[in-house]
Amino acid sequence: MKVRTVWLKSGELKLAGEVYFPPGNKLCPALCICHGIPNVPYNPAERGYPMLAQKFCSAGFVTLIFNFRGAGRSEGNFDLLGWSEDLAAALDFLHSLKRVDKTHLCLLGFSGGAAVCVYVAAHDARVSLLTTCACPADFSFTEDGTSIADRIQRFRKIGAIRDKDFPPSIEKWRQGFETILPIRWIDKISPRPLLLVHGDADETVPVEQVRRLYNKAKEPKDIAIIPGAKHKLRLEEAATATVLDWLNAKCLEK
Repeated sequence: MKVRTVWLKSGELKLAGEVYFPPGNKLCPALCICHGIPNVPYNPAERGYPMLAQKFCSAGFVTLIFNFRGAGRSEGNFDLLGWSEDLAAALDFLHSLKRVDKTHLCLLGFSGGAAVCVYVAAHDARVSLLTTCACPADFSFTEDGTSIADRIQRFRKIGAIRDKDFPPSIEKWRQGFETILPIRWIDKISPRPLLLVHGDADETVPVEQVRRLYNKAKEPKDIAIIPGAKHKLRLEEAATATVLDWLNAKCLEK
């Protein structure tokens, strides 16, 4: 496979990414993999997502991984609604590639990144199917009494919010989470296929959250609850194998 470093343009921001191309020149389905909300400082030695991209590329997908604003080597500050603009820019990039079969433009999101994938897929008809891993239905389970100011300070501490005058409006920043809420948008994915994957031992997003999403979603829809799996489903072989089998059936098998 070929790997190319790319810089995506999202508004005035530059986002760091890598695109993985299967061997040959034939048209391939495309997959954009979206990471979750950071909770630790950026570690350049952490290669979990590149390894995941290699796995899907080896199966025949042109695969894009990138860092949302405020994460990794990308510019900007963490802002969930801003992440939806970043994902739209990533889709623009994939859509422009000659190797990509435009009828199979797929999203795979993890946790907060999955929430953004639901929102973007509901608004962008170019998305042909969606897979979520450990996706929250809403963010009520995170409301542990911590103030918004304290949450913002936590993001400053790990380097996800870098500018001292950001956000210009704390209330508008908070409302971004309400706008993105997956439970508001999950029924707008139909008639495109949807797969919801969750671990029954998820210590961050309770498994009841995915059942709420599945109940509200419209057909065609599938759900996979992975026994014993925790929140970081990209590290769970059973979860990634489930996603790959489902994508193969939808995009590659004739």
